[in-house]
Amino acid sequence: MNEHELERYEAELRGAAPAPLPEHFMARLQAAKPATEPARRTPIQPAVGKPRWPGWLRWLAPVMALAVALAGWLVFQGNFTGGSSVKKQPLAAATGFKADNVQLDEELVSSFDVVALLPGGQPVRFRCRQWRDQLVVTDKNHGVEIQQSSPRVEVVPVRFETY
Repeated sequence: MNEHELERYEAELRGAAPAPLPEHFMARLQAAKPATEPARRTPIQPAVGKPRWPGWLRWLAPVMALAVALAGWLVFQGNFTGGSSVKKQPLAAATGFKADNVQLDEELVSSFDVVALLPGGQPVRFRCRQWRDQLVVTDKNHGVEIQQSSPRVEVVPVRFETY
Protein backbone atom coordinates (compact mmCIF):
# COMPACT_ATOMS: atom_id res chain seq x y z
CA MET A 1 0.00 0.00 0.00
CA ASN A 2 1.54 3.29 -1.05
CA GLU A 3 1.06 6.66 0.63
CA HIS A 4 -1.69 7.84 -1.75
CA GLU A 5 -3.79 4.71 -1.13
CA LEU A 6 -3.26 5.07 2.62
CA GLU A 7 -4.53 8.67 2.61
CA ARG A 8 -7.59 7.67 0.58
CA TYR A 9 -8.34 4.79 2.99
CA GLU A 10 -8.04 7.09 6.03
CA ALA A 11 -10.40 9.62 4.41
CA GLU A 12 -12.91 6.81 3.80
CA LEU A 13 -12.64 5.71 7.44
CA ARG A 14 -13.22 9.29 8.66
CA GLY A 15 -16.45 9.44 6.67
CA ALA A 16 -17.80 6.13 8.03
CA ALA A 17 -20.26 6.25 10.95
CA PRO A 18 -19.75 3.98 13.97
CA ALA A 19 -22.01 0.94 14.36
CA PRO A 20 -24.98 1.33 16.71
CA LEU A 21 -24.85 -0.34 20.15
CA PRO A 22 -26.76 -3.63 20.51
CA GLU A 23 -30.25 -3.18 22.02
CA HIS A 24 -29.70 -5.58 24.96
CA PHE A 25 -26.48 -3.74 25.94
CA MET A 26 -28.19 -0.34 25.75
CA ALA A 27 -31.07 -1.66 27.91
CA ARG A 28 -28.58 -2.94 30.55
CA LEU A 29 -26.83 0.44 30.63
CA GLN A 30 -30.08 2.32 31.12
CA ALA A 31 -31.29 -0.13 33.80
CA ALA A 32 -28.12 0.22 35.85
CA LYS A 33 -28.56 2.90 38.49
CA PRO A 34 -25.95 4.01 41.00
CA ALA A 35 -26.67 3.56 44.71
CA THR A 36 -28.66 6.53 46.02
CA GLU A 37 -27.13 6.52 49.53
CA PRO A 38 -23.56 5.69 50.47
CA ALA A 39 -22.81 2.59 52.50
CA ARG A 40 -22.62 3.18 56.24
CA ARG A 41 -19.38 2.55 58.04
CA THR A 42 -19.33 0.46 61.16
CA PRO A 43 -17.28 1.75 64.10
CA ILE A 44 -13.92 0.05 64.64
CA GLN A 45 -14.05 -2.41 67.51
CA PRO A 46 -10.88 -3.27 69.45
CA ALA A 47 -9.70 -6.85 69.00
CA VAL A 48 -10.77 -9.23 71.74
CA GLY A 49 -7.95 -10.56 73.91
CA LYS A 50 -5.44 -7.80 73.16
CA PRO A 51 -4.32 -5.87 76.22
CA ARG A 52 -4.74 -2.12 76.23
CA TRP A 53 -1.38 -0.61 77.14
CA PRO A 54 -1.03 2.84 78.62
CA GLY A 55 0.70 5.33 76.30
CA TRP A 56 4.08 5.36 78.05
CA LEU A 57 4.21 1.57 78.59
CA ARG A 58 4.08 0.64 74.89
CA TRP A 59 7.36 2.53 74.33
CA LEU A 60 9.13 0.64 77.13
CA ALA A 61 10.04 -2.43 75.06
CA PRO A 62 11.67 -0.55 72.13
CA VAL A 63 13.58 1.75 74.52
CA MET A 64 14.88 -1.25 76.50
CA ALA A 65 15.92 -3.03 73.29
CA LEU A 66 17.80 0.09 72.18
CA ALA A 67 19.54 0.36 75.58
CA VAL A 68 20.63 -3.31 75.47
CA ALA A 69 21.92 -2.89 71.90
CA LEU A 70 23.88 0.24 72.86
CA ALA A 71 25.42 -1.49 75.89
CA GLY A 72 26.41 -4.48 73.76
CA TRP A 73 27.99 -2.21 71.16
CA LEU A 74 29.98 -0.34 73.83
CA VAL A 75 31.29 -3.61 75.29
CA PHE A 76 32.17 -4.89 71.83
CA GLN A 77 34.06 -1.71 70.93
CA GLY A 78 36.04 -1.83 74.15
CA ASN A 79 34.83 1.56 75.36
CA PHE A 80 33.44 0.00 78.54
CA THR A 81 36.35 -1.86 80.19
CA GLY A 82 34.70 -2.59 83.54
CA GLY A 83 37.73 -1.37 85.58
CA SER A 84 40.33 -3.38 83.66
CA SER A 85 43.52 -1.50 82.82
CA VAL A 86 44.86 -3.95 80.20
CA LYS A 87 46.48 -2.16 77.26
CA LYS A 88 45.70 -3.60 73.90
CA GLN A 89 48.41 -4.07 71.27
CA PRO A 90 47.51 -2.87 67.76
CA LEU A 91 46.86 -5.70 65.33
CA ALA A 92 49.05 -6.19 62.29
CA ALA A 93 46.08 -5.49 60.05
CA ALA A 94 45.49 -2.19 61.89
CA THR A 95 48.97 -0.97 60.93
CA GLY A 96 47.94 -0.89 57.28
CA PHE A 97 47.49 -3.07 54.25
CA LYS A 98 49.50 -2.18 51.19
CA ALA A 99 48.60 -4.13 48.07
CA ASP A 100 51.63 -5.19 46.07
CA ASN A 101 49.66 -6.84 43.28
CA VAL A 102 46.04 -6.35 42.20
CA GLN A 103 44.52 -8.53 39.47
CA LEU A 104 41.06 -8.08 37.96
CA ASP A 105 39.58 -10.72 35.69
CA GLU A 106 36.23 -11.20 34.01
CA GLU A 107 35.16 -14.39 32.29
CA LEU A 108 32.11 -14.86 30.06
CA VAL A 109 30.23 -17.89 31.37
CA SER A 110 27.25 -17.93 28.99
CA SER A 111 25.40 -15.78 26.48
CA PHE A 112 21.83 -16.24 25.28
CA ASP A 113 18.86 -14.33 23.84
CA VAL A 114 15.38 -14.23 25.39
CA VAL A 115 12.09 -12.94 23.99
CA ALA A 116 9.66 -11.51 26.56
CA LEU A 117 6.35 -9.68 26.40
CA LEU A 118 5.92 -6.11 27.56
CA PRO A 119 2.84 -5.29 29.69
CA GLY A 120 1.13 -4.06 26.52
CA GLY A 121 1.68 -7.44 24.85
CA GLN A 122 4.46 -6.39 22.47
CA PRO A 123 7.41 -8.78 22.24
CA VAL A 124 10.93 -7.53 22.96
CA ARG A 125 14.22 -9.38 22.59
CA PHE A 126 16.88 -9.28 25.33
CA ARG A 127 20.51 -10.36 25.10
CA CYS A 128 21.65 -11.90 28.41
CA ARG A 129 25.27 -12.51 29.38
CA GLN A 130 26.49 -14.19 32.56
CA TRP A 131 29.96 -13.15 33.74
CA ARG A 132 32.28 -14.25 36.55
CA ASP A 133 34.34 -11.39 37.99
CA GLN A 134 37.42 -12.21 40.05
CA LEU A 135 39.64 -9.94 42.16
CA VAL A 136 42.99 -11.01 43.65
CA VAL A 137 44.88 -8.65 46.00
CA THR A 138 48.22 -9.63 47.56
CA ASP A 139 50.42 -8.02 50.25
CA LYS A 140 53.80 -9.76 50.38
CA ASN A 141 54.95 -7.86 53.51
CA HIS A 142 52.20 -9.37 55.68
CA GLY A 143 51.77 -12.56 53.61
CA VAL A 144 48.12 -11.83 52.85
CA GLU A 145 46.24 -12.78 49.70
CA ILE A 146 42.58 -11.91 49.23
CA GLN A 147 40.52 -13.54 46.49
CA GLN A 148 36.97 -12.58 45.70
CA SER A 149 34.81 -14.03 42.95
CA SER A 150 31.29 -12.89 42.14
CA PRO A 151 28.76 -13.58 39.38
CA ARG A 152 27.31 -10.78 37.26
CA VAL A 153 24.41 -10.78 34.78
CA GLU A 154 23.97 -8.24 31.96
CA VAL A 155 20.54 -7.87 30.36
CA VAL A 156 20.37 -5.57 27.32
CA PRO A 157 17.22 -4.96 25.24
CA VAL A 158 18.12 -5.55 21.60
CA ARG A 159 15.06 -4.22 19.80
CA PHE A 160 11.31 -3.96 20.03
CA GLU A 161 9.52 -6.25 17.64
CA THR A 162 6.56 -4.55 15.93
CA TYR A 163 3.99 -6.31 13.81
